[in-house]
Amino acid sequence: MEGLSNATAREKLASFGPNTIVHQKKVSALSMLLAQFKGGMFWLLVGAIVISAALGEYIDAIAISIILILNGVIGFFQEYRAERALEALKAMTAPRARVMREGRTITVPAADVVPGDLLVLEAGDIVAADATISSASSLAINEAVLTGESIPVEKTAGDHAEASQLFLGTTVVRGTGVAEVIATGMGTEFGKIAHLLSGTEDEQTPLQKRISDVSQHLLFLCVGIVLIVALLGFLRGTPPLDIFLGAVSLAVAAVPEGLLAVVTIALAIGVQRMAKRKALVRKLSAVETLGCATVICTDKTATLTEGKMIVREVWGPDQNRLLFAAAACTDAELHSEGDAGDPTEVALLVEARKLGIERGAIESSASRRFSNPFDSDRKMMSIFRSDGVLYVKGAVESILANSKTAPSGMHDAATEMAGRGLRVIAVALGDSTSEQNLDALGLIGISDPPRPEVAAAVRSAQAAGIRVIMITGDHPVTAAAIAKEVGILKPDQEPEGRVYARSSPASKLEIVRRLKSENHIVAMTGDGVNDAPALQEAHIGIAMGISGTEVSREVSEIVLADDNFATIIAAVGEGRGVYENIRKSLTFLLSGNMSELLIMLTAAVVGLPTPFLALHLLWINLVTDGLPALALAADPASPSLMKHKPRPLKESILGRPQWIWIGFTALVETATVLAVYHYTLRTEPLDDARNAAFTVLVFAEVWRAFSARSPDRLFWEEGIFSNLKLIAVVVFIVALQVAIHHIPLTEELFKIGNMGLLECGVYLAIGLIPVTVLELSKLIMRFRK
Repeated sequence: MEGLSNATAREKLASFGPNTIVHQKKVSALSMLLAQFKGGMFWLLVGAIVISAALGEYIDAIAISIILILNGVIGFFQEYRAERALEALKAMTAPRARVMREGRTITVPAADVVPGDLLVLEAGDIVAADATISSASSLAINEAVLTGESIPVEKTAGDHAEASQLFLGTTVVRGTGVAEVIATGMGTEFGKIAHLLSGTEDEQTPLQKRISDVSQHLLFLCVGIVLIVALLGFLRGTPPLDIFLGAVSLAVAAVPEGLLAVVTIALAIGVQRMAKRKALVRKLSAVETLGCATVICTDKTATLTEGKMIVREVWGPDQNRLLFAAAACTDAELHSEGDAGDPTEVALLVEARKLGIERGAIESSASRRFSNPFDSDRKMMSIFRSDGVLYVKGAVESILANSKTAPSGMHDAATEMAGRGLRVIAVALGDSTSEQNLDALGLIGISDPPRPEVAAAVRSAQAAGIRVIMITGDHPVTAAAIAKEVGILKPDQEPEGRVYARSSPASKLEIVRRLKSENHIVAMTGDGVNDAPALQEAHIGIAMGISGTEVSREVSEIVLADDNFATIIAAVGEGRGVYENIRKSLTFLLSGNMSELLIMLTAAVVGLPTPFLALHLLWINLVTDGLPALALAADPASPSLMKHKPRPLKESILGRPQWIWIGFTALVETATVLAVYHYTLRTEPLDDARNAAFTVLVFAEVWRAFSARSPDRLFWEEGIFSNLKLIAVVVFIVALQVAIHHIPLTEELFKIGNMGLLECGVYLAIGLIPVTVLELSKLIMRFRK
């Protein structure tokens, strides 16, 4: 074999282009940063900035701008750090390849391989392009990267298309061969799968949709109340400038400036907690989306299973003799730095070692004289050693057909073992180099076993109302056996709808699309190139960090650092916790906003002067409400969250119970603050009355943060010290509120006066009234239930 000439290779490279796969366009750091600044809430806050600046309220405009910038920067750094972490996981296909050119074997960059090149292959090589085998000796290829099957495929030269084809990205497990390249780059099977990615679509996550809905509702509410107050002012003959200033104050009151920051921080906290559980989040929104998954479609190999073959069962009258014979009929080797050879043979040697049988000792005491490699026609291999014994292993049918003796019931035992998804190997002995008149010793059942923690994780998922589906390229019997072992299938349950075997990339994509059309929130796991289109199509793609290809990691939202299915379920729990924390923070924020609006609206209706200045309201929204809301976002996830079904797809983040609670809270706080305001206004100047109303509302809000941790449990039932951040924030805000009454600059900015110790104590006590009413209402609701 001469191979191509160097000149021809250069011409073909110019004609066909480099042997590379076109991956998704890399998102620049600038694009990633700009992507943080969008959405309804973003534009709502931009409007508040513009109005504030137009009225000369520059402090308000600057404060809101800082919040927007910080929110964007936090989101950017979380996603940027995740992308950089992925760089450490990249391990793309063969960087170099050995080819025959002008009669010599040379090493070239894989990108320079062209159609017509002759690839020279041996164990450990990664196939650099799609090729047809010209010659082969005991060649076996691991095609899991394309098919998902963990068992090596025997390859031979000849007319049989499947047996003679090699594919880009697959790995040579054993043997040697020469193959002629028939396709490179995007023309390979690997490349065709990459083409499928262009037909998949990204879409808004459930959280993004819900926050967008809340933003729209707030916008309509804000406009409506501003118009009402403006109309009342007009009817009373209020000067137009005063009407406009009052409208700006109301707009500030209506917009929860801290909402974007709270959502971003809650997601960022979820990212950190998931990272501790070995789940690397590439997109912040993926944290919450995973929490509302209704279906998890998972690959089998190395996700549900260990990803390596082990002996699961040994059948025969003399297991020691059986394993000795099996070890004597292997080419694999066990090394402390890594095993070498066929995974099946490695499994045999590992099991033999447990009985003190070492292949090295066998080679020393009985060196090999002759070997007959495995081929697909004979379906067995043999090694004749210096002790005069022929050691044989292979398919059960082939061994029995060539044996003169065999243990009773061997065929039935093999059938039963195969029915449980085991790969069954028969072992025999002979007294010459002929593979006939053998003495069969027994059977060895091998499989890639489930990870020990997977069964519990599947049970946890099912208890949480999540349907687990196995999608694999493996054999149906093997897939069903593993599914039953981990609990995806009950013993007498049909695989249909729960186990999909022999799946192609297109069929995986179709399964995900069908589930989405049925209104499921779909999480899809995968590690191979064949999984990439389905990973991108799913609501949440989960790639494997250890065994995963770069393509699968590029299109995913989450990467598992330990390739473990149990990690997914732990991450689901964290995702649900993040959603509940966002919900409670949002409820807390909007309760405060509603209180401010109701206080301002009621004062306007009854003809009282405006109780708050715009800066007061901005201070309450950003500091008094914003900081406790951030602390609430750090609440630990409740274990009970994984005992409930996923929330309905169309459920609003703020449902009827939350809006009722917001309204009730607003009524209680409005009554408390207006009572203080009206009482003080009768005996003190307007600035002093505003000072009292402002301070009481601040203290009422910080006390209420403790009640906001749960809609039905009292604050001490949640554990007083289970969220130390919240306690620290409350102490800080109280101290800060007292401080601004004693600093000349802040006294001037806020139009407030000095506050004595007795006065502070009175306002703190009055501020306890709303939280006391709220906690008592929880008890009343509990007794009513």
